[in-house]
Amino acid sequence: MPSPKNANKPTLRSAEWFGSADKNGFMYRSWMKNQGIPDHEFQGKPIIGICNTWSELTPCNAHFRKIADHVKQGVLEAGGYPVEFPVFSNGESNLRPTAMFTRNLASMDVEEAIRGNPIDAVVLLVGCDKTTPALLMGAASCDIPTIVVTGGPMLNGKQEGRDIGSGTVVWRLSEEVKAGKISMHDFMAAEAGMSRSAGTCNTMGTASTMACMAESLGVSLPHNAAIPAVDSRRYVLAHLSGNRIVEMVEEDLRLSKVLTRGAFENAIRTNAAIGGSTNAVIHLKAIAGRIGVDLALDDWTRIGRGTPTLVDLQPSGRFLMEEFYYAGGLPAVLRRLGEAERLPHKDALTVNGKTLWENVSEAPLYNDEVIRPLDNPLVEDGGMCVLHGNLAPKGAVLKPSAATPELMTHRGRAVVFEDFDDYKARINDPDLDVDADSVLVMKHCGPRGYHGMAEVGNMGLPAKLLEQGVTDMVRLSDARMSGTAYGTVVLHVAPEAAAGGPLAAVRNGDWIELDAYAGKLHLDIDDEELQARLAEHDPTQASRQIASSGGYRQLYIEHVLQADEGCDFDFLVGCRGAEVPRHSH
Repeated sequence: MPSPKNANKPTLRSAEWFGSADKNGFMYRSWMKNQGIPDHEFQGKPIIGICNTWSELTPCNAHFRKIADHVKQGVLEAGGYPVEFPVFSNGESNLRPTAMFTRNLASMDVEEAIRGNPIDAVVLLVGCDKTTPALLMGAASCDIPTIVVTGGPMLNGKQEGRDIGSGTVVWRLSEEVKAGKISMHDFMAAEAGMSRSAGTCNTMGTASTMACMAESLGVSLPHNAAIPAVDSRRYVLAHLSGNRIVEMVEEDLRLSKVLTRGAFENAIRTNAAIGGSTNAVIHLKAIAGRIGVDLALDDWTRIGRGTPTLVDLQPSGRFLMEEFYYAGGLPAVLRRLGEAERLPHKDALTVNGKTLWENVSEAPLYNDEVIRPLDNPLVEDGGMCVLHGNLAPKGAVLKPSAATPELMTHRGRAVVFEDFDDYKARINDPDLDVDADSVLVMKHCGPRGYHGMAEVGNMGLPAKLLEQGVTDMVRLSDARMSGTAYGTVVLHVAPEAAAGGPLAAVRNGDWIELDAYAGKLHLDIDDEELQARLAEHDPTQASRQIASSGGYRQLYIEHVLQADEGCDFDFLVGCRGAEVPRHSH
């Protein structure tokens, strides 16, 4: 029979399952005991859920079983009891049409798994892009003690004795093939060398960006973002995270005490300093919406602009995540920002019980080339450019650290593709009416139009221009792009074309003006002409046809919010807490 509760300890959720001597307590304990669990494990110990996104179809996360074992050791050592459970693993590398399509589904899985089970706290095992925001969104809607453990980046890629970055090298070499600079054999030879170990992309792609966001938000232990996946220190961090989550239960250190407005402002500033992915804009908004923090798209301008990019990492710079960790990792970046009074909220609480500044104020920094000083940045102003205008009434974004400075202000003729299939069919047509000053425009690739808002915004350039030596052009769409990609690419145009946004009205030959520094994106036609064009056709027709097939796809299209709102489902926004549900018998 369970022992009486200790009045000095917080009430455990798990006691509602295991803490009674009646019929229900009997059943919950008895079935758990069929795994060989001794009775004393149910005597008031915190039950720690290990939320695992392991999957052989998510290669970035394929080593998570070992990481989970180390978390378990830490939990047991600290006096808790670990219970591992799987959730939907939305890996970007294999999942079609995009892992973003199932990010919200995964968050629902996490939320209901936490709320419906005897769990007092949770360790989130995350890695590939969308697993980090999905699991944080689900946990935020429950608001129990939570700590993030990332799988870590893979080792540097290698090709012909040189380092190559995962993702980034794909975009570069595929363009070189089209330009006739390298052979198909050279292209294929890089395939095996790009991905040499377990782990996420080794560039500052979305996975590494979101790992940095988690650390700067304070929801992981220091150095979580950058330790390579196969480095033994990754497993030490997992063990220590298992230790710490038990203490967080005793301290009642719930997620809402960490994910404050100040924490999100720190993350926005950090994203600029690391040259982080544009996808962070959408994911941070979605996480903030779940915990009840009002985060607006224009906050990225107010907080992020003027912040130099210090981390010299691909795709913006030269190095890879291994060098970033060896140089000092994210704590070194945060120290540099803090010493220059560029860290908005040094007193923000983190999951180890210390403030962010207490964690990083004495962080070592070993390499000024990789993590540059503020007086020698990679980019003077790396803050995300938020654009507005008649083409994007609700906003669009551009990543300055990955763009060509000369194209940040530009005026050019639109070359329009109605959707991604149209783009693929015509982009390499020798007769395509396009020149280096043109603006490539692609429609119907937003949350509804490409159900999931796929990473197709970094459109490859026309082959005939590549052959002439053109390396970048202004590209514009309602899509996203991989954090590993680069170029002067305007993304997340909202509202999207499939939601009736002005993007649907753009025609070949229209003049488009971009002024990234002034936050301006303008279609050079008057308002009367714009409205007349929009009235001529129904841009939502395609998404309605897709939705009519039913299933999750229909749910997604009918309830997904626009990019400026984080692409969450309208009915999922908000924190619903972790009130214990009624008994199952």
